[in-house]
Amino acid sequence: MSPHHAVVWLDHQHAKLFFFDRVSDSEVSLSAVHGRSDLRHRHGISAKADAEDQIFFHAIVAALKPAREWLITGPGTAKLALVKHIQRHDHALSDHIVGIETADHPSDAQIIAHARTFFLAADRLQP
Repeated sequence: MSPHHAVVWLDHQHAKLFFFDRVSDSEVSLSAVHGRSDLRHRHGISAKADAEDQIFFHAIVAALKPAREWLITGPGTAKLALVKHIQRHDHALSDHIVGIETADHPSDAQIIAHARTFFLAADRLQP
């Protein structure tokens, strides 16, 4: 049985994905291509950096697919770039996004606890 909920915390270099239901949870961790962030800071966003972002975002979306509802969190703009990526490249999956929130650098336990609270409230709003 697929997990119902997933939360992803990401910045432009790392993503932590947690899948859970009422009784269990599991984690997937992904990393972007290393060295890209230096290129971005020195030369602005290049075509190469954008292509690497797209590869990273495709990997995140592929990992999220088993869950029906997704909460996307993170400290900066990567979470919004992921949402735009999903809308542009995987539009049919946009319905899976149920929340987008800013979160600095919480621990794994804090990410899961927050997501459980978020989804508990969101589930109450469902008919």
